[in-house]
Amino acid sequence: MLGLKLSSDPRWVNIAEKNLEEILSDHAFCEQKAASTAISLIVSFPEYTELVQEMIALVEEEMSHFKMVHDLLLERGFNLGRDRKDAYVSKLIQFFPKGGSRTTQLIHRLLLAAMIEARSCERFRLLSEHLEDKKLAKFYRKLMVSEANHYTSFLGFARQYGDKEVVNQKWNDLLVYEADIMKSLSISESIHG
Repeated sequence: MLGLKLSSDPRWVNIAEKNLEEILSDHAFCEQKAASTAISLIVSFPEYTELVQEMIALVEEEMSHFKMVHDLLLERGFNLGRDRKDAYVSKLIQFFPKGGSRTTQLIHRLLLAAMIEARSCERFRLLSEHLEDKKLAKFYRKLMVSEANHYTSFLGFARQYGDKEVVNQKWNDLLVYEADIMKSLSISESIHG
């Protein structure tokens, strides 16, 4: 369903399980950044009423996820820690040329968000299927479904607001580019790394 060209290295789940504090902290910040992205889309493109409505709901959902992950951290005696730069997202951003029309900028931001959500969904699926901690596995199963909905929503808006053929080609190119990023990243205790 996600169309990702390269699956995550299965060893990532083992690293995640051994570094739950780092994974949960990174995950919390991913949720916060997703909420920030939705707010930024509202601020930058207020004339797209349907998008604004969807982003309002997304902000609420992502912040509730942030709280859930933060609660899991505290429950385990961890703290949030400091945010780290996300090498995956930094590399994804480089795919998109700077500038262009306002519509082009919107499409690029929607495709970027869709890709991040797609990879998060895939990672959450792995956690839900392989974590020994059944409570966490169940938690990630629920979030996996949510991420899939976000992915389809962002991609759907990109296709709605842009030329569908152009958007589909850009998406396919992005999928190939993202697979190369995944090959180049070392396996780390982060959601996308």
